[in-house]
This record gives sequence, C-alpha cells and structure tokens, in this order.
Amino acid sequence: MKILETFCATNLSVNRGDRLVFQGLGFELRGGEILKLVGPNGSGKSTLLKTLAGLIDATDGDILSDENSVLGDAEWAARNLCYLGHKNALKREFTVLENIEFWAGVWGNQDKITLSIEQMGIGYLADTPVRYLSSGQTRRTALARSLCHNAKIWLYDEPTVGLDDQGLGLLADAMKKHMASGGMIICATHVDLGLDKDTIKTLNLADFPASASALVDQW
Repeated sequence: MKILETFCATNLSVNRGDRLVFQGLGFELRGGEILKLVGPNGSGKSTLLKTLAGLIDATDGDILSDENSVLGDAEWAARNLCYLGHKNALKREFTVLENIEFWAGVWGNQDKITLSIEQMGIGYLADTPVRYLSSGQTRRTALARSLCHNAKIWLYDEPTVGLDDQGLGLLADAMKKHMASGGMIICATHVDLGLDKDTIKTLNLADFPASASALVDQW
C-alpha cells in the first residue's frame, strides 16, 4: 500500500438542500493518524464523511491528498477511500461469508476474505444468513467487509454501534494495524476507542457552524 503523507480539507462548506450545514471547515491528517469527529446532532459529522467520500458535493473549499486536489475525483475516491455509514450495506438473505465474498470480489481482493473474518471474530457465523444476526454481529460483518478494501483512508460513521466489549477491542486492533501501515482513519464517534492518544486528532463540528437553523443531520 503506497503511503499517503497527508489528507486535508480547506475552507470546506456544504449545503443540505438550501441550507448551509457547516462552513470554513479544515483539517490535516497524516499517515498513521485518526481524526475523531465529535459534535452535537445536526452539526454535520455524517455530512462531512459523505462529502469526503464524494457522495455529497461541497459548496466551497477543497479536499487535498498530498497537496493535490481530489475534490470530485471519483476514481481516486474508489481507490483510496472506504466509507462505512449507518447502514451496513449487506444483503440479509446472503450469509456472512457470501456478503464478504461479494464485496471482496467487487474490490478484487478475495485474498483478504479469511483475514477480515478473523479480525472481526465472526468465523463461527460464516454460514449464517445476515437476517439471523444480532445488531452487533451485523455491524461486525459490515466492518469485516470494509477490511477487504485496499483503501488508505477509512471513513467510519459510528462504527461502534451495537458492538460489545469484545467487538470494540477487535475494531481497535484493526484500526491500530491499519494506522501502523501508514493508513488514516476519519471516524465519527463519542466512544473511547482505546487508541494511542498521540495518534488521535479531534475535530469538533460545532466549531464550524453555518447557522442556528441548520438542518438536523439525518444522513
């Protein structure tokens, strides 16, 4: 995996409909670091993640990778970003293994299937249809799916939802391994992930308010 040295946003502003969600937002992330997004409901955490993933257009500002603009570059995003939102993007009628095999095939990384399942501790569920899983097991499956991507930057929206203590530990271990290889993570969460504090940066979306009437962040 080629190491990206920096991933940045500068003066970023985003609309939702006809209202501005946040404005003038900026950050710089380096290889081996995690950016923790915090802030009240409606401050734009999910909107920021979707904007970085190329799913929402920015109104103003830029997104840079190693000082080169990647705003609107879908090909770059597909190679370098892995987005996991509130929805798990799993087919309920497929088994755990079938879901992970499908996405690994889309990304051309079938060799990552076994390791991703082991990393999230769901080997015993491999032949179980997703519709029979608990919320925590479903979230672990979605996380295992994301581990099959070669992305240098993980964009995670509340990845800990539904996870028990063991699941939180496995997620933290996967994050540590990714950052140790020079990867970066941008994660919306209020949970202590148990990571080295020297690797954590925090971005409070409340520091970039657009207006008191901004829409509630429902995405």
